[in-house]
Amino acid sequence: MKKLTLIALLIFLSACTQESQNKFSRSIQNWTGTNGVLDIYMGEKLVKRFIKIDKLSTAQSTSGNTSRDYRYGYGVLDSNLNMKADPGEKKIYFEISGYATPYIFYDSPM
Repeated sequence: MKKLTLIALLIFLSACTQESQNKFSRSIQNWTGTNGVLDIYMGEKLVKRFIKIDKLSTAQSTSGNTSRDYRYGYGVLDSNLNMKADPGEKKIYFEISGYATPYIFYDSPM
C-alpha cells in the first residue's frame, strides 16, 4: 500500500506544471520552517538583521488575486548583528518593501 501511494504521488507531481511544483515545495518548506536570516542594507552597510525566521511571506490583496508590494514575517531582531538570539532580543513582526528595501533572505548557516 505504501508503494502504491508513493507511485501515485510521483505521478501526480510529474503531471504538475513547474510553477505548481514550486508552490508545493514552498508550502512544505513553509510548514517545516527554514530558520532564515534577513539582512537589510542601506547602501553597502548592513543596518538590520532578523534571525530565526520561519518564513518570509508576500502580502496578498484582499481579494487574494494579486500580490502586494511588501513582504512580512516574524523574526528575532538581532540588534548587535552577531547571528545569535541574545537575552533581551525578542521575536517581532516586520514588514519590508518589495521595491525600496535592499535585502537578502537566506537559510541560517549555523
